[in-house]
Amino acid sequence: MMGDSYKALCSDFYVNQKVTVKMDLPRSRETVLEFFERVRRQFPQMGHFRRYREELALESPQTDTPHRWLAVRSNNIRSGAVNAPTTPESYSIHEHVLETAPYFLNVSPLDIDSIELLYGFDLAATGNHDAIVADAILAGSPLRQALELQGATFAHCQPVLGVSFGQNNEYEINVEVKTRGQQTPGRETEPAAEPISVYLILRRLGAVPDLKELPKVLSQLTATGEELVEKRVVPTLLTPIREAIASSGNT
Repeated sequence: MMGDSYKALCSDFYVNQKVTVKMDLPRSRETVLEFFERVRRQFPQMGHFRRYREELALESPQTDTPHRWLAVRSNNIRSGAVNAPTTPESYSIHEHVLETAPYFLNVSPLDIDSIELLYGFDLAATGNHDAIVADAILAGSPLRQALELQGATFAHCQPVLGVSFGQNNEYEINVEVKTRGQQTPGRETEPAAEPISVYLILRRLGAVPDLKELPKVLSQLTATGEELVEKRVVPTLLTPIREAIASSGNT
């Protein structure tokens, strides 16, 4: 199972889902609480209800494995599972949201704008994240050679690549490397305590014929996502960055 193998390669592994709609979702007290109660019956550990400025959230304790969360904003429903022991445990909250949220929150098939699935990998690292990423995935490339200046230090290296496909380009796939803790020019800072993150984001755009099709869309995204993680993301991004962190001594 993917959750078993890939958690060993990073400090945190998570799978997030975002369902974006065209019209604003209902935000009444009764409607959202009924939806959250339905989710809590399925996942009893998710008993922490929080209200933020732009969202209402339900989550399990941070110490739970997996840690699950759910958030409702004006035009999207997001859910996530962090450090799940198995792949089905990562997907279970997303499947439940797709099966229940449209009925509690009055979402129609025409209202669906996109369904997004994100695979995230956090790699603990201190020091210059951008230099680590540049060494890991740009060594010997024309892009790196364009800025190969004596005495220079990489200050920004956060590559993002995307493709679209399908009969009407209804599918998008993006890979992104996110660095943190960049130094301010001319100022010494402490090594960053935050991770380098690698994201694989798959997105299905547009309405669906029927709400019953939503779990099928998720299955299509997960099948493609697992194949890309296994054959592309791990060998070409995750492993080289992990090795660069280890060789730099910035773990």
